[in-house]
Amino acid sequence: MTAHKDAGRVPPRHVAIIMDGNGRWAKARGRPRAFGHREGVEAVRRAVRAAGDLGIGHLTLFGFSTENWTRPAEEIDALFDLLRRFVDTDLEKLAAEGVRIRIIGRREGLSDDIAGIIERAESRTRDNDRFHLTIAFNYGGRDELARAARRLAERVAAGELSADKVDEAAFAGALDTAGLPDPDLLIRTSGEKRLSNFLLWQAAYAEFVFLDVLWPDFGAQQLAEAVDVFHARERRYGGVSHG
Repeated sequence: MTAHKDAGRVPPRHVAIIMDGNGRWAKARGRPRAFGHREGVEAVRRAVRAAGDLGIGHLTLFGFSTENWTRPAEEIDALFDLLRRFVDTDLEKLAAEGVRIRIIGRREGLSDDIAGIIERAESRTRDNDRFHLTIAFNYGGRDELARAARRLAERVAAGELSADKVDEAAFAGALDTAGLPDPDLLIRTSGEKRLSNFLLWQAAYAEFVFLDVLWPDFGAQQLAEAVDVFHARERRYGGVSHG
């Protein structure tokens, strides 16, 4: 992972991606959905390398949502198995390259082995800060907001926090992403144009780029194109144009 920046351009600090299209990619090839998910892991590896090469410091990937539990059991098992294989195969390499892995989402209800894998990945890379890879797993934006509100309410009830101190900063600090910068750029693959309950709070001022490419075909070229679109935008954060 060799970081560099294009001359005169500062890369987005944080890029978030909704990785969509694994199932359609597999169906187009007459293969089961699990095959598409396996190829999607290769796209994850390409995205991590490409983000580092572009000088992006934070990459957040939407891996498994709270709504994905409605999918067939065999597909869910395949997704969980891919998480196991990804950690077993890539963890030491990522750790050696200075990557910090963080998993956001609901931990309750996960099997002991998946919870252990998450803990192993986070603890092994906790002291790294060269590149931050966050994976949203068993994650839903509304669920995250509800859990954050509950944490703050419990602190107020316990007398640890005054109700008048519950402001935007306090709320952000109770989210799964506490300590991470908000995404500057949010990419969704597969041509769909919706957030799908992803980073509802954090994406308030993100630039959205929707790509027609299916996730297993995503690579350095597609990420660079999305970053080019990002640089062509004028970010006003609710202000007026200075153009």
